[in-house]
Amino acid sequence: MGHLPVLVTGGAGYIGSHAVLALLDHGWPVCVLDNLTTGFPFAVPEGVPFYRGDIEDEALLARIFAEQRIGAIMHFAGSVVVPESVEKPLKYYHNNTAKTRALIAAAVEAGIPHFIFSSTAATYGTPAVSQVSEDSPREPINPYGMSKLMTEFMLADTARAHPINYCALRYFNVAGADPAGRTGQSTAGATHLIKVAVEAALGKRGYVAVFGTDFDTPDGTGVRDYIHVSDLAEAHVLALEALIAEPARCLTMNCGYGRGFSVLEVLDAVDRVTNRTIERRIEGRRAGDPAMLISDNARIMATLPWTPKYASLETIVTHALAWERKLSEIRHEG
Repeated sequence: MGHLPVLVTGGAGYIGSHAVLALLDHGWPVCVLDNLTTGFPFAVPEGVPFYRGDIEDEALLARIFAEQRIGAIMHFAGSVVVPESVEKPLKYYHNNTAKTRALIAAAVEAGIPHFIFSSTAATYGTPAVSQVSEDSPREPINPYGMSKLMTEFMLADTARAHPINYCALRYFNVAGADPAGRTGQSTAGATHLIKVAVEAALGKRGYVAVFGTDFDTPDGTGVRDYIHVSDLAEAHVLALEALIAEPARCLTMNCGYGRGFSVLEVLDAVDRVTNRTIERRIEGRRAGDPAMLISDNARIMATLPWTPKYASLETIVTHALAWERKLSEIRHEG
C-alpha cells in the first residue's frame, strides 16, 4: 500500500523525534510541527519538512494539511513534567488538553482519518495493583495525567461522531536513545531516572537522588517498567498500520515490557555499563509516587505484530549513555 504522509507534532522532541525516524525507516513520508519550547532543530532529520509553530494555530494546520496532503497525525506535542503540572495546572490543561482539542478539530475539518495519541500510564494514578491493564481504573493524581486522560475522552467522543479513528498509547517509563545515535533525550534538567543516572556517570551532575527507600518493594525503592524509546516508536508505526487496516477500529494500549526494575537496580545497571559507581543520596518520597507501576502489555502483544528489540536494561542504559556523550559534542560544537 502507498504510505500516507504523516504529520508528527512535537517531532523535534524526545519521543517524537524517534517516531519520525521509525516512520522514515519504514518508508513513510513525514513532516514535523514543533514550537521548539522543549524540542531541538537538530533532532529533525535533513530533508524532513519542518514547520515551527503551534498545534492550536488553525491557519498553520490548514496550510500543512494542504501542502503535505496529510493522511494521519501522530501527536506528541505537550508538557510532560509531573511536579510542574501540580504547580501550573492551567498550563497543562492548556498545552495538553485545549491545544489538542484544536488539533483534533482541525483534523476533523480537514477529513484526516487517523490519529495516534501519545498518552501515559499517569492516567492510572496510584493503582491498587502492581501490574495495570487498560481496564484498570483511571484515576489520575496530578494534572498531567488528567490532561492526557481528558484527551483520551475527547478522541473517543470524536471518533463516535466523525469518520476518524485513533490509537491512544499509554507509555510507561520511556528511556534510552536511537541505537544508531541519530537522536536521544536532549532536554536539560530532565527528571527521568536513566537520563539523570547517565548524566551523573559522565560527571554532568554530582549524584543521583533516590526518592524513598521505604516502599513495599523487594529493596524498598520504587519499581517501574522501562521501555526503550525505539521500541516505543516502532509500536506507533504498527499502530498506524492497524488503524489504516481497520478504519472502524479504535485502540487503547499500554506500552511497556511488563516487567519492572527498582531505582537501585537501574543505578546498579548504570554502574555495570560504565564501570564506575554513581553517588546515591537517599531523600524522602515524592508526593504521588506509587511503589510499583508495571504494565500488563498483553493487549499490545496480541493486537500488533510488535516484537521489542531492546528489552534489556543494559541495552537501554548503553544507548542512553552513548547519546549523552554525543550530546556533549553537539553542545560543544553549538
